Amino acid sequence: MAAKRVVVIGAGVSGLSAIKSCLEEGLQPTCFEGSDDIGGLWRYEEKTEDGRPSIYKSATSNTSKEMTAYSDYPFPDHQPNYLHNSKIVEYLQMFAKHFHLRKHIRFLSKVCSVRKRSDFSSTGQWDVVVETEGRQESYVFDGVMVCTGLYTNPVLPLQTFPGIKKFKGQYMHSWEYKSPEKFQGKRIVVVGIGNSGADLAVELSHVAAQVFLSTRRGAWIWNRVWDYGMPMDTSLFTRFNSLFNKFCPAFLINRWTENKLNARFNHHIYGLQPQHRFLSHQATISDDLPNRIISGRVLMKPNVKEFTETSAIFEDDTEEDIDVIIFATGYTFSFPFLERNSTILDSHSSMFKYVFPPHLEKPTLAFIGILQPVGATIPTSELQSRWAARVFKGLNKLPSVSDMVADITKKRKKNEKQFLTNPRDTRRVQYVDYMDEIASEIGVKPNLLSLFLSDPKLAMEVFFGPCTPYQYRLRGPGKWAGARGAILTQRERIIKPMRTRVLSQPPSSVPRWLKALCVGLLFILFLAVMKGSSPVVTK
Repeated sequence: MAAKRVVVIGAGVSGLSAIKSCLEEGLQPTCFEGSDDIGGLWRYEEKTEDGRPSIYKSATSNTSKEMTAYSDYPFPDHQPNYLHNSKIVEYLQMFAKHFHLRKHIRFLSKVCSVRKRSDFSSTGQWDVVVETEGRQESYVFDGVMVCTGLYTNPVLPLQTFPGIKKFKGQYMHSWEYKSPEKFQGKRIVVVGIGNSGADLAVELSHVAAQVFLSTRRGAWIWNRVWDYGMPMDTSLFTRFNSLFNKFCPAFLINRWTENKLNARFNHHIYGLQPQHRFLSHQATISDDLPNRIISGRVLMKPNVKEFTETSAIFEDDTEEDIDVIIFATGYTFSFPFLERNSTILDSHSSMFKYVFPPHLEKPTLAFIGILQPVGATIPTSELQSRWAARVFKGLNKLPSVSDMVADITKKRKKNEKQFLTNPRDTRRVQYVDYMDEIASEIGVKPNLLSLFLSDPKLAMEVFFGPCTPYQYRLRGPGKWAGARGAILTQRERIIKPMRTRVLSQPPSSVPRWLKALCVGLLFILFLAVMKGSSPVVTK
């Protein structure tokens, strides 16, 4: 029987993993990419283009290389832990070359429409129309993987800012911003304190006369460099921490984290203190923002109440003369090529585990990377692709429609209860929990009990060390012989790029096995206390 044909829309980080996952399962992928090269969001272009992602020239990853890598292709050990966009594109080029992916990509090809065929209920097939060099061609595919990402449609909420139309200066969305040179000597207000807003405020503060950072809610500010100089995500995103968080009440996690972040700098004094608790909203990552605030180069301001021809009036009734407004107000995702009816997506764009629309007669449409992980995108997209490919091939089955809808409703209610009402929080997932959830569907979640019995050294690193993507290649479909070695050497790859000046005598430290033993004993003690504190029922 001929291999099933799958269309992959987009050749960014998600599209590349989709192509590779299809090939691993014996499917026949064809990827259509609107630009002339791979990389998607991470490929810097001087000019912006409607319907395409755009980044600024200095953009650097917020997740470290060991947590960001594809699961069977670690970053080179000499690469820095946090990577400039050019380094990520270099890695993607290496990945595509190593796994021979480029021959499956058709560049300068825009997908215009994706429609169910008339016999979809029996075949699950799709009619796909693609435009290449001004000429449209039609194709038939057995499956569709949508890998267009989250950052193509900027939200510019002009209607919520009275007076913006009479403002005589320049205003723009952060999507349009590329570099700071042309803003030399300007007075700039950046609206929004997500990652882009913080990055742009910091960068512009080096050349502008003054930068004002306006925020409606405030934010908790993470730093990439965590305790002992280690990458933040490698320190926090571990299986031990994930297990501990399941037992620990949310108010204690909030208190510990907020105290930890305030110990670096007091968010209240710096004008950043949010009204929400830490777990209720996506935090912002910025190592430099407090430095720019304490030196007066960035001044924190509340929400803008009104714009005049030459100034911004804030909700505290202060007024500042400004030349430029940059709206770092996020993005909304859309799928203009997809037919709009209730048999595809509902008004919430609901998807089972953020991948499969639940109401299709055949599960032959998957959305890859359309979520907001508290962690790296590449590993989550890759696991989604591996799952989708197996579903397309018929090796994995989805639950009934009612069970999928119940799961979607349960997750939505949980998010509504925990998070603020914000579009980007509706698709927010905790990294380790979500990775394990999808891995369980495929049968590649690490078996810790088996590991502790058969390979204690590996088990200790898997449980106490960073939950790197290589863990999902230890067993099951797609098992990689190099996974064990990649896990046991991951700390060396973290340290190597920083040791450009090697000291003759490294500082003494407590052996890792002793640290792990102490943590294990504390965990056993914690479980004993929890068990002992169970309520006693008396008659």
